[in-house]
Amino acid sequence: MASIRADHSFGKASATIDLGFGRRAEEFSYGNPDHPSLFAVKQAYVSYSVSDKLKFTIGKWATHIGYEVTDAYLNRNYSMDYMFSYGPFSHTGLKADIGLGKKSALMLGVANTTDHVSDTVSRKYAIAQFSTGTMDDKVKAYVNYQGTYGGSYSLTQFDLVVTAAVTSKFSLGYNGTIQMVKPEGTSGSSWWGSAVYVTADPTAVFGITLRAEYFDNKKAVIAAPVASIFDVTLSPNFRVGNLTIIPELRLDAGNNEIFEKGDGTGTKTTVTGIVAATYHF
Repeated sequence: MASIRADHSFGKASATIDLGFGRRAEEFSYGNPDHPSLFAVKQAYVSYSVSDKLKFTIGKWATHIGYEVTDAYLNRNYSMDYMFSYGPFSHTGLKADIGLGKKSALMLGVANTTDHVSDTVSRKYAIAQFSTGTMDDKVKAYVNYQGTYGGSYSLTQFDLVVTAAVTSKFSLGYNGTIQMVKPEGTSGSSWWGSAVYVTADPTAVFGITLRAEYFDNKKAVIAAPVASIFDVTLSPNFRVGNLTIIPELRLDAGNNEIFEKGDGTGTKTTVTGIVAATYHF
């Protein structure tokens, strides 16, 4: 994916346009198949700061839910975990960011169906985030929420992100999420996941991150895979200025044969390796 972003501020107002091109950008815009041009628009929003403690934003913006983000260069692991892959990616609507003093803040908003720019249904989503941290910013926590209201379909998701800078060269991260759905006329069900991120940066040019995730979709809430999966990803980061080279090794293990071997037969485990590169300026 190639991205280009422009931000401009004028008085108390600001505007952002963030465009993405390539397969990764298309996957993030799956909710708008009838409008291919929208594949390129990752974010497009305007904001107005009423005061230093209250800001309103309208448009499309990247989701507040989860530990990982859409722009690959901002992640330490190049491949995405299952929790991120099954959403959400973006919201289109109106939100308010409210400063609560010291290190705490609150975000409240209303949005279209998750990942959809436009809607033909009356159902809307309420979104929220409470964030806080220690005075030295070494520990930060984010409690995230999205949920439907109106219409016959019910979806509720709670998400927790915690980061801790143990030392200047060692840090920890945690993400846990659960999504509960209840279509009309059926009983409710849920999927959930939990991941730990361990990061070490012994030098300015080299770092390494280990991600361990457990993902549970045994109730078939989302399309695939219908399984529980444990995955471990090891991602060295070699940095040369703004260029990062990531030779990554990943192990995925499921409770049934959800992966495919080279001969087309099923297997419970798979090991994959990639070499990725990111660059930003």
